[in-house]
Amino acid sequence: MPRRKRPEGTRAPNGASSIYYGSDGKWHGRVTMGVRDDGKPDRRHVKRSTEKEVIDAVRDLERQRDTGQVRKPGRAWTLEKWLTHWLDNIATPSITPNAASAYRYAVHKWLIPGVGAHRLDRLQPEHLEKLYARMQAEGKSAGYAHQVHRTVRTALNVAVARKHITSNPAALAKAPRVEEQEVIPFTGEEARRILNHCVKRRNGVRFAMALALGLRKGEALGLKWSRIDLDSGILRTPRQLQRHKWQHGCADPHECGSARHKTKPCKKDCTQHRRKPCPPPCPPSCTAHASTCPQRHGGGLREVDVKSRAGRRAVGIPAPLVKLLREHKTSQDAERELAGSEWHEGGWVFAQPNGKPIDPRRDHDEWKELLREAGVRDARLHDARHTAATMLMVLGVPPRAVMEVMGWSQVSMTARYQHVPAELVASIAQQVGGHLWAGD
Repeated sequence: MPRRKRPEGTRAPNGASSIYYGSDGKWHGRVTMGVRDDGKPDRRHVKRSTEKEVIDAVRDLERQRDTGQVRKPGRAWTLEKWLTHWLDNIATPSITPNAASAYRYAVHKWLIPGVGAHRLDRLQPEHLEKLYARMQAEGKSAGYAHQVHRTVRTALNVAVARKHITSNPAALAKAPRVEEQEVIPFTGEEARRILNHCVKRRNGVRFAMALALGLRKGEALGLKWSRIDLDSGILRTPRQLQRHKWQHGCADPHECGSARHKTKPCKKDCTQHRRKPCPPPCPPSCTAHASTCPQRHGGGLREVDVKSRAGRRAVGIPAPLVKLLREHKTSQDAERELAGSEWHEGGWVFAQPNGKPIDPRRDHDEWKELLREAGVRDARLHDARHTAATMLMVLGVPPRAVMEVMGWSQVSMTARYQHVPAELVASIAQQVGGHLWAGD
């Protein structure tokens, strides 16, 4: 239906939308969406081939204005520009270095090369889903693709809040399904075998604390004697030790690491790399190897705050563990005396023979060696934390107290970390049998 013309001699009210046929052979529409930062009207322009198309475009803009879903004026940012701005100026200053490193890798390794050229307002869920499919086709796990998905979803949530876009396409994109890894806590027998072998190893009490108290790796390695009261049997965990990745401080990261670039894949019988599979060759634009940069910064072992307020907690130490800690302190004092001037005093509860803190990678290897010596199945060190949480459930500790001991901020974490052990399942079956078949 053609548009009805206004009576002769009248004009449209201020701020009304206008549609007209231009000298370029196109139909144009202009819509007032609001006011710019400088106080001038925010007048948006659309151009289409037919009058119907421009009418639909104008109505769409008016609908966005009336519902409050208006993006900022000006040309829309590309995804690459927004991700770079978000990473450097919004995310990194407010999160831990390790989390920032994970975001940075997802952004520069996958998101910018894969979908970075798209404008924010034209990015579609299908673009992201195709990226996830390519990642898995190249051998990346579903969990890895899911981490990239969480990164772009978080970044675009901020873009929506700041009105660069009106909706988040990553919220609609279907992320790859991640198979949840089944965690089986150690049985009582397995835990006792581990504890028996802990006393035979240097710093072995560190793993006894993981089983008894459920301390996270960083919390255990970051413990200092000043935070432990052996007389009262209390320890405090306000800090933790983490290894951070080094960052380049030079102008050309690619050239800086050229001497360490891997150009060919390893042979089938490679003995150079202990962990399999061997790392792949470096990409042509590799900017890694920052650990060898003369101007490197931000990396190495660092003591940082725990990640949440709930993590800053006081934990009671069982009497047998207090005894082990006293013996450990005596052994460490002897090492300090033996090392003499070579000792680096840092106050660490668990330290190298020269007093320096223990590297998390070495701690991981020590745990694996302990499991082999104890004849216990292979498991993650973090499974000891699941074991401690499950033990508290079996002992009937109230959920609120469990949250305090484990350093959780949400009660929902109990469902993730507490598991019904096989011994309890068997005990329940016996009780049910004894109740129903009491006469027999």
